[in-house]
Amino acid sequence: MSTLGRLLLGLVLVATAGTGCSLHAQESDAPSVLVFSKTNGYRHASIPAGVEAVRALGEEHGFRVEATEDSTHFRPERLDAVDVVVFLNTTGDVLGPAGQAALRTFVEEGGGFVGVHAATDTEYDWPWYGRLVGAYFKGHPRVQTATIHVEDSGHPSTAPLPATWTRRDEWYDFRANPRDSVRVLLTLDESTYEGGTMGADHPIAWCRTVGTGRSWYTAGGHTAASYRDRLFRRHLLGGIRWAARQNASGN
Repeated sequence: MSTLGRLLLGLVLVATAGTGCSLHAQESDAPSVLVFSKTNGYRHASIPAGVEAVRALGEEHGFRVEATEDSTHFRPERLDAVDVVVFLNTTGDVLGPAGQAALRTFVEEGGGFVGVHAATDTEYDWPWYGRLVGAYFKGHPRVQTATIHVEDSGHPSTAPLPATWTRRDEWYDFRANPRDSVRVLLTLDESTYEGGTMGADHPIAWCRTVGTGRSWYTAGGHTAASYRDRLFRRHLLGGIRWAARQNASGN
């Protein structure tokens, strides 16, 4: 390598060290997505379908996808190369203290978080995670068809959807309504199904900023069929892209 080449490489290494970004992450504009589906409680049979759906979206739309159930991936040196972490039907306590600290730093310093369905049935004893995901799961009736209303059509995850969206899934109730702390994107019409307990204001998808990072959540995704549904995939794609800052629509 020439003297000039060594000098330029040195400048690049100094710059990446100062930003906390790995050299690998600087080499491509394609977002890198880590799908995490570890369970320490109920395990959804739809997890493989969900992982495959995110992989297919990555292939189609140009982002890299890695899937794991290994919580040791949550270390600063590994998350440096990641743009978005997807908690896909995680349940229970899935991260130890080191993993919790790494995820918090990752998001607060600009990383993206996407929670799908049982991501709200996760880490109940970690208050920061509760703020990140927006709400905690309380219960649900049987799987059935219900109608969703688009409350905010200006978000990439809702722009492709009809104003009223009827689909079959498992409909979560939450311990508290998250509306005061999040940007609500979709609400659920409890008059269209049996067993809802939240009343007339039932948020079912939302987003927020956390530090300089972005968090997006959808309660859909219990059934394997959800991940084959064209509209649900577009909803999920919009959430991932927003969390990765691939658009200008902020919180």
